[in-house]
Amino acid sequence: MNYIGTITDQAQDMFRGFLEALPSLAIAIVILVITWIAAKFAVRIADLLTGKTKLRPSLKNLVDTMVKLAIWLVGLMIALMVVLPGLTPASLIAGLGIGAVAIGFAFQDIFENFLAGVLIMLREKMRIGDIIECEGIKGKVEHITLRETHVRKLSGELTIVPNSMIFKNAVEILTDETMRRHEVVAGVSYDTDLDHAADVIRKAVESVENVDTGKGIDVFATTFNSSSVDFLVRWHSGSKPRDMWESTDKVVRAIKRALDEAGIEIPFPYITHTFKEKVPMGTEPGEPSTGG
Repeated sequence: MNYIGTITDQAQDMFRGFLEALPSLAIAIVILVITWIAAKFAVRIADLLTGKTKLRPSLKNLVDTMVKLAIWLVGLMIALMVVLPGLTPASLIAGLGIGAVAIGFAFQDIFENFLAGVLIMLREKMRIGDIIECEGIKGKVEHITLRETHVRKLSGELTIVPNSMIFKNAVEILTDETMRRHEVVAGVSYDTDLDHAADVIRKAVESVENVDTGKGIDVFATTFNSSSVDFLVRWHSGSKPRDMWESTDKVVRAIKRALDEAGIEIPFPYITHTFKEKVPMGTEPGEPSTGG
């Protein structure tokens, strides 16, 4: 049997088939290039249309992605039908349906994050620019894609979070409102008139410019501590972490200054240490050591 001749004939048939398919491949490449250009123009048109609306940035990203995806799906289907003339739209859609099931099982996590990304973008809450906290990750939402969310930590690091984690777990949105309640504990000595101390603390907090006095200021005597009576002081200020630290700093300084001016003592606990004499093993305390 002439194996070399058989292999040569098959190689020639494959080469002839490739040459016959070259026009179809060239047309398919042209279709893909046109699809790429059409997708870019379609996204620009979508940006112009959505730019005139009040859509959230995350929804604008979703619209752009869906428009691009739809055009690429149509372009790929046309290119496949050109390369494989036997394919029809019905058979291609049926094949895509069967393939989607298999791909879905193989790439379950990817599709889970994809669907979670769509739902997150459709949410009314958690917008780009919000400060969030989820599963120990706290930072600013910089970008939301169909697979992941980019969260910039307050210390500067960028964390890429899978959308499924944000969708499945509780998310605390710290900047959902422009104002947020903050609190600090202030202690006064036991010989202090508590009504007078509370009035001094309240006026001190009211004098801070970052505090929203319209929402009220709470000064509650809460605890008999070891050396002081503690007040829980609560006020409203900006919701961003930076606003919280700045207002807390000014409130603490104002309370300290006001209590000093009023002659009210801010006590501190006395720290005592108990020392035990080292006693050799087998010897009772007070007995002399028998060791050399």
